[in-house]
Amino acid sequence: MDTRAHSLWSRTEFEMKPYLPFLLAGSATVPGIFMRLAGISLEPISMAFFSGLAILGASLLLIWACDAAQADICQALAMALVALLAVLPEYSVDMYFTWHAGLAPEGPYAHYAIANMTGANRLLIGVAWAAIAVLYWVRHRRPAEIHQERRLELGFMGLATAYALIIPIKGSLAWYDGLVFLSIYGGYIRLASQRSCVEVEADGPAELLVALPKIRRRFATGTLFLVAAGAIFANAKPFCEGLIATGKLLQINEFLLVQWLAPIASEAPEFTVSLIFAWRGQASLALGTLLSAKLNQWTLLVGMIPGVFGVAHGSFDHPIPLSPFQFQEILLTAAQSLMAVVLLTSFKLPLSAAALLFGLFAGQLVLPPLLETHPDMAFGLTSSHVHPLFTALYFVAALALFLHAPKTSIEFIRSFIQDLRPAKSQPAKGTRESCHATTGHPLPRCMKCPWRHQGMALCKAAAG
Repeated sequence: MDTRAHSLWSRTEFEMKPYLPFLLAGSATVPGIFMRLAGISLEPISMAFFSGLAILGASLLLIWACDAAQADICQALAMALVALLAVLPEYSVDMYFTWHAGLAPEGPYAHYAIANMTGANRLLIGVAWAAIAVLYWVRHRRPAEIHQERRLELGFMGLATAYALIIPIKGSLAWYDGLVFLSIYGGYIRLASQRSCVEVEADGPAELLVALPKIRRRFATGTLFLVAAGAIFANAKPFCEGLIATGKLLQINEFLLVQWLAPIASEAPEFTVSLIFAWRGQASLALGTLLSAKLNQWTLLVGMIPGVFGVAHGSFDHPIPLSPFQFQEILLTAAQSLMAVVLLTSFKLPLSAAALLFGLFAGQLVLPPLLETHPDMAFGLTSSHVHPLFTALYFVAALALFLHAPKTSIEFIRSFIQDLRPAKSQPAKGTRESCHATTGHPLPRCMKCPWRHQGMALCKAAAG
């Protein structure tokens, strides 16, 4: 009897093991959802922890569901949906701050919205990109590379960066600026949807979802979307308010907590997945994932801020109120993005590039508090000078990288402009020309193509 029970337990344990990631991620959302539904209010640190944990678990569920969803919907819709949902955790936090900034323009919420947005963008490049390059070099002893197919994302990131540089110059972030950023992303989606279709290559927990029968897969994917979205929206308010209250309680600058701690909770799952890709030798997939995340946040997230503020404020006549410090934050983020674009035009991210990305990021992060506690350590340099200084360093680095290999950057620009031109008409799906990729081998979808079967029959007849 004991042997039979042990065998049954071992079999159950073996069958449940693949579902363990879903159980752990789902369990992480339970305390935050329960507290919100029950109306329980904890002290600030606990509230920020449990709500942040719920957002973290929901982000993991969201990533797996997005990967699996691409097996059931068309490519263009999949790209748009995945892009929108991938930025949902960061979006929910930032939009909470933005909405309350519209309700109370004189309060600090507008500053929190910009802090969260700029922190998320700078963390992706300064930490995540650098970590991928270092991990890949340690594991495989060669620089990380990204496929040239990602030129489209990098080019549109450059367009968004170019326009972002205008925001601090004109001194406002108005509704029409949001339309520009959203239009840039819309243009990217339109061109990206014209790429040739590829088979879904889900990995990890998402692979388990894709392997399910169609009905069960769609039900499971839809359920994950609902649970993740509900957890994110339910915990956005307690997480944001908990962070602010924690900063005041511990006498820590709440602006810094919102800028650096809040994005970590929403970016950690995507960052972890990218690290796994890099460890397995899939550097292009790792960097491509983070590049897409950066493009989403640099267009969708920024583009939604003035619109949400205007709706909450009840008028679009006034842009979101920002101080000169917030415009410096935007300019610093844009300068970092510009350097990153120039750096990646070679489609390589060596160890030296990682050192440059992380070194500048760490400098602008650590130097201000050091100067406040040790004002005499930098020959009269104060914390207010750090942002302009590192903005200039990013611009100088971008110029130096361009001058180091101008042909590479110029060729990238030419190729990107070529990508923007309307594509020539392609043969309709099912024609003989569409049955083979550029390598001359049949694509997976061509195995059922009637033209292919007719051609094979003709070849057999000729051979006979």
